[in-house]
Amino acid sequence: MTVSIELQMEQMGQRAKKAARVLSAAAPAAKTQALRALAALLIERQPDILKANALDVDAAKAANMDAPRLDRLTLTPRIMADMADACLHVAEMADEVGVIEQQWQRPNGLMIGKMRIPLGVIAMIFESRPNVTIDAAILCLKAGDAVILRGGSEALHSNTALAALLRQALEEAGLPADVADDKLAALCHMFRERAGDLKALAESFRPLLVSADELAYDEKACAKNLTDASKAHLNAVAEL
Repeated sequence: MTVSIELQMEQMGQRAKKAARVLSAAAPAAKTQALRALAALLIERQPDILKANALDVDAAKAANMDAPRLDRLTLTPRIMADMADACLHVAEMADEVGVIEQQWQRPNGLMIGKMRIPLGVIAMIFESRPNVTIDAAILCLKAGDAVILRGGSEALHSNTALAALLRQALEEAGLPADVADDKLAALCHMFRERAGDLKALAESFRPLLVSADELAYDEKACAKNLTDASKAHLNAVAEL
């Protein structure tokens, strides 16, 4: 019996939500361990990743993909090394989860403060650019958020291979593998769904949706974007 895409996405969202609860309370050392493990895996498994990427590139060429998009789709040893370096860079960044930015006392003696907390689950929609799979995942991991990755179907083999490394690194660090899930792209490819039709996913657990245009390809800038989003979320809650 075939399970509907709506049910599969709902189940995916619930798994991510459960994993996010665990990750939100994870020790900084565990997240650092996962990031370092991922960096090592990207170097160790580079031949496998490049082989998977070659399948995507060959298919894209056969489909007459334009040169700029083909360039973004293609992985090289240099790009793989940069991806590993990005993991190590984010690993060394300060862990801001739980940091209290401001604190003040009300006339009645009640102490009020602003604390940086994870958003929960982020659904990331991006084009066929495999390195973004790693960029998005490691930044969300550092921020204590689970992420559902929806890359372009042209990079399906590449993203599936990279996601397998993500899950292995998470498990080695004792963190739930569902923190990073790339199965949404495969589902959408299988059912020929468009990103704008992901109603079931949004209704399942109400994630923060991020498009490729909103992701800065600089770790510090992107980390600031996530922090700003967290502040906006907390301010909105405080006004309720």
